[in-house]
Amino acid sequence: MSNPPENPYSTLPGEGAYETRLGSALITLVEPAVGQDRAYNRWYEDDHYYSGAMAMPWMFAGRRWVATRDLQALRYPDPSSIAQPVDAGKYLATYWITEGRYEDHLRWTVATNQRLLPDHRIFLDRTHVYTSFQHYAGAVYRDATGPRDFQSLDHPYQGLVLEVLDAPPGAERGDLDRWLRTEYLPARLAGSAAAMTLLFEPIPLPEDALPVRLPEMADFRSEPQEDQTSDPVPPLARATDWSTVELDLGDGVKRYRRELNTMPQWAGSCWYYLRFT
Repeated sequence: MSNPPENPYSTLPGEGAYETRLGSALITLVEPAVGQDRAYNRWYEDDHYYSGAMAMPWMFAGRRWVATRDLQALRYPDPSSIAQPVDAGKYLATYWITEGRYEDHLRWTVATNQRLLPDHRIFLDRTHVYTSFQHYAGAVYRDATGPRDFQSLDHPYQGLVLEVLDAPPGAERGDLDRWLRTEYLPARLAGSAAAMTLLFEPIPLPEDALPVRLPEMADFRSEPQEDQTSDPVPPLARATDWSTVELDLGDGVKRYRRELNTMPQWAGSCWYYLRFT
């Protein structure tokens, strides 16, 4: 008689990485539909924070943050390539995933969220202004002692700043990373109220979500500007049905806004003209 198969809950803990180290993160910036803040927060705090995040394997810390109107007024630049308008996305959530366990976590969260939607446990009246899984790239600390990166969401810090940076034209990400670590961040942290800065880089879309197909359009003109000082709006903005998309990237089906400017600054509009002429 053969022995019964071992329960995976008994075997999986004995395999793979399990050090107390931060390896990746889920960072979400969300704006509920107008008038839906209370309903959104009740859903998130009473259900989704746990069922859609903290109950998942290898997600070892999480915390939510809210930007008040005074804090939203501090955002820059305006206009922003991240948030349109720049004050969109008042609710920020951050989650830490154990180093070496991103793929394992992603498999579990995708499977779970495939149940949550048909079970009516996903709140659809919200827009994800900026949401993605991120690779952890390291920390810069103000002090030699004190809480470390993996403890950052459990320590009672009073606030958090999310800053999204791009390398300048002609520079590589490595150049930006070195400048942040050796010059900019140490100088900013010294003597400040901020205890540390954690650096992340986005994890690319899965291959089955690529390539992104361009919409069929008959009118390739840019949207008219409000006045001579306002920024131009690229032709893709005319494809209103295409410019927003619902995807399941491992955290349930969510609504995202596509980046319509496909190159730095507004040069990105040019390729679209070439594409159709």
